[in-house]
Amino acid sequence: MTGHRFHHEHAERLLDPKRKEWIDPEKAVSVLSVKPDDTIMDLGAGNGYFTIPLAQATNGNVYAVDVQPEMIELLKQRAQQLGMTNIQYQVADVVSTSLPSRSIDKGIMAFVFHEVEQKDAAIDEIRRVMKPDVTFLLIEWEAIESEMGPPLHERIPSDELFSYVKQKAGNVELVRFPPAVYGLLIRWE
Repeated sequence: MTGHRFHHEHAERLLDPKRKEWIDPEKAVSVLSVKPDDTIMDLGAGNGYFTIPLAQATNGNVYAVDVQPEMIELLKQRAQQLGMTNIQYQVADVVSTSLPSRSIDKGIMAFVFHEVEQKDAAIDEIRRVMKPDVTFLLIEWEAIESEMGPPLHERIPSDELFSYVKQKAGNVELVRFPPAVYGLLIRWE
């Protein structure tokens, strides 16, 4: 099932300090093993909860892609306040970015995949832009009740998403971010 799109009018909730109890962006950076010269993409970047820490971890470009221009504008404002200059902004759907093929060293899509209607197209786009044998982290809400996140009927159980992605990519590893968040670390050969 496809969930509803998170609306930019609620963007401040994405930066709620309580969110770090559910998923610390530094943990995601660590799981991705970001190196100082990596080129990174954040698909569904929103207002930059993951984008900013990723940009702080590399000297390379970080491509922030979001379908909502309002979210990109909020991210630009945050980045300017922090003096960040290595973020490139793109208003685009996750199924059709304008990023060059095989140009990305590391990537992330956090809490977006359950909203995507064309899941196969999104996976194909990720695979297209990623260099061979690099990692992409897909983060989602576990299909259990929790005080944060989308309604239960919009969540994708980790075993279901793992099986789906395993059919599309050779190397997939399940990563747990307690209490109700998981990630899939994906590597295409």
